[in-house]
Amino acid sequence: MFRYIVRRILYIFPMLLGISTLSFFIMQLAPGDALTQMALSPDISVEVMEAMKARFWLDQPPHMQYIRWLQQLLKGDMGHSFLWHAPVLWVIKQRLLNTLLLTTVSLLIGWVIAIPIGIHSAVNQYSWSDKVLTFLAFIGVSLPSWFFGLLLLYLTTKRGWNFPIGGMTSVDFADLTFWEKAADLARHMFLPVVVLSTGTVASLMRYMRSNLLDVLRQDYVTTARAKGLSNRVVIYKHAVRNAINPLITIFGFQLGGILGGAALTEIVMNWPGIGSLMLNAVQGLDYYLVMGNLIIGGVMLILGNLIADVLLAVSDPRIRYE
Repeated sequence: MFRYIVRRILYIFPMLLGISTLSFFIMQLAPGDALTQMALSPDISVEVMEAMKARFWLDQPPHMQYIRWLQQLLKGDMGHSFLWHAPVLWVIKQRLLNTLLLTTVSLLIGWVIAIPIGIHSAVNQYSWSDKVLTFLAFIGVSLPSWFFGLLLLYLTTKRGWNFPIGGMTSVDFADLTFWEKAADLARHMFLPVVVLSTGTVASLMRYMRSNLLDVLRQDYVTTARAKGLSNRVVIYKHAVRNAINPLITIFGFQLGGILGGAALTEIVMNWPGIGSLMLNAVQGLDYYLVMGNLIIGGVMLILGNLIADVLLAVSDPRIRYE
């Protein structure tokens, strides 16, 4: 297992190199650059523009720009954001915790709700509760997050619900006490968390139900019941443990996509996270900010898959990695 983990960590570097190379040259296909809009301003002289291009290597061929950026990256510098006029790493730090907070809470709520109702639905197959839960799960999976977010915003405005429809905190947030700050943050998070966790609950519930139904038909479950074990022991001690193993792989992908998975929701709900930052960076042709986001997202994806493999080996002794 240790050698497998070390090998997977070493794979990160060539994979990130491939991701960054492909992304950088695709961005180069877009007309203009981050300084194009600045050049339209009458207050900026041609000399200033030429100096800025030379400072950020935009006067060099694309392959040389990439090599320069890669050299800086190896020193821990992701470049300079033209839109924010600040180092890329600093800009990402301002938004990263916001996205991690939103997506982590949504994932935890989604798993806590989905697993029990998936088990209940499988154990009570074809009952009225199973049919209702399955129907709601299909709606949750089919409903686009951006549409659901817009629907919640409309209902909030129309019905006068006491939930903010944008932002992360109130204007007077700095003057609040600790518990008032926590309550204010929770109120702002409520609608985005509902949007994100709904899709998670719907998909995980269906996976859990399907996996548990397959496990309950296995011979060893029949044998356990024939030995006189109670239905509760058979389900929760034997069946659920094997049924939940495939979901661990899904958990790894969710961890890997934790930064990008909330992008549309952040944009619709006006949440100041990485998703909306990435959209602004792409629209503004802020190459280095886009590259910084992709690098961090790639690392998260690879580490998420690695964590899923480790958890799967821990939960299932039959699995061994060499």
